[in-house]
Amino acid sequence: MIPFFSYSGGIVTNQNQSAAYIRMFARDASTGIDAVFFNPAGLTKLSDGFHLSLNNQYILQNKYVTSHYPYLNNYPVEYKGEVNVPLFPGIYGAYKKGNFTLSLGINPVGGGGSATFNDGLPSFEIPVSNLVPMLNAQLQPVDNYIPGVSNITGYSANIAFEGSSVYWGYQLNASYAINEMFSVAVGGRYISAKNVYTGSFQNVTIDAPEIYGGTQAPGDYLRFIEEQTGDPTFGAVANQLDAQTADFEVDVTQSGGAIAPILGLHITPNDKLNVALKYEFAAKIELENDTKVDGSGMFPDGEKVRNDMPAMFSAGFDYQITDKLSVASGFHMYFDKNANYGKKLNGVYVDNDELIDRNSTEFALGLEYDVSEKLLLSIGYLHTQTGVTEDYQTDLSYSNHSNSIGLGGGYAIKPGIKLNLGIGYTIYNDARKIYDASDPLGGTIETKEEYDKDNLFIALGLDFKFGKN
Repeated sequence: MIPFFSYSGGIVTNQNQSAAYIRMFARDASTGIDAVFFNPAGLTKLSDGFHLSLNNQYILQNKYVTSHYPYLNNYPVEYKGEVNVPLFPGIYGAYKKGNFTLSLGINPVGGGGSATFNDGLPSFEIPVSNLVPMLNAQLQPVDNYIPGVSNITGYSANIAFEGSSVYWGYQLNASYAINEMFSVAVGGRYISAKNVYTGSFQNVTIDAPEIYGGTQAPGDYLRFIEEQTGDPTFGAVANQLDAQTADFEVDVTQSGGAIAPILGLHITPNDKLNVALKYEFAAKIELENDTKVDGSGMFPDGEKVRNDMPAMFSAGFDYQITDKLSVASGFHMYFDKNANYGKKLNGVYVDNDELIDRNSTEFALGLEYDVSEKLLLSIGYLHTQTGVTEDYQTDLSYSNHSNSIGLGGGYAIKPGIKLNLGIGYTIYNDARKIYDASDPLGGTIETKEEYDKDNLFIALGLDFKFGKN
């Protein structure tokens, strides 16, 4: 039950790593400084000298989960989580001399935000909602002695949850131009992962008839019935409910790391066309729990859980249609089926190939138009196709198909300094999960959850060039 926050990319991988990307979404054949991340082999097209790029994004994401579980108060119930990311940096540096280029990148390659669910989530509230039908069924025989005692009409609880996740990437590349047409790159990225979960579960009550005390703790209500009937069984059940509905808190930090090698190839058939290929190997990340408080029992201290970053293949081109207009495109495949995301099915950890039908893919298309020597404008489109099954989806971690549009521009402030500004918005397709839940009255209930979210990106970047143009 790990909440990932992926904004543009695969299930857990962030692809939105520069302001230039946000304004056009197709940077896979980039020959600019953000090629440190997108196309390391293309860095050989830079001019000799030192290049630096500083980027930041302000990201807003809304996450929606709607549960149709029939015992929830006023179902269906929509739960909203808000993700606010004021700092999402991308820092790139490269030094080129002759045919060689060395480069460094630092950015959040996964996660990079925190989600706050002020009203909890279905998986937290459903066990509380089960108290109402369960108690009413148990108390029906008592109606003969205490009329209406089984008329419990609702429940309440104060449930709050906040999860944050960031996977920092520290990338080093070496690039070499074999000749004017072919360049290659080899590199590696160390990924340092950290997840933090805090939450509380407090003040569980049921809405009993006013004549019998009204809103109160479920254990207190059963003790009242024990006093009226003299049956000690109700007192024993009351003690069990006290334990099951007791207040608790969660404060857990998970951390781990791994290295992913990176290979790249850049091809320049002519002075109008750039073609790029890149392969990033999987990072097998194992996270370990550092548990300060865990009343839920979900995060045993010292437990280790796999949360990989999958291998990824990208291909792209950039073509100069006219002196002023260029078109770029990109394709990404994330090898989710071969990764281990620490997912559970029926309470047991399973490999991704049991929860994923096919690998996630993306297609990007972007246009750039040079308005003048200093100003360019751009627009881009990105389609993401996830490959998960319904069994993968949970209220804490789900994946949807999406469509994104970005626009913005670049402006040469002065020789050697360029400003990039981009605004992007992502709309996700609705996803749902139909499943059988255990009915507290016996048997099973077919119920449904629906999942949705949206993203807003505002990105600003400054590119600096030192040395010969």
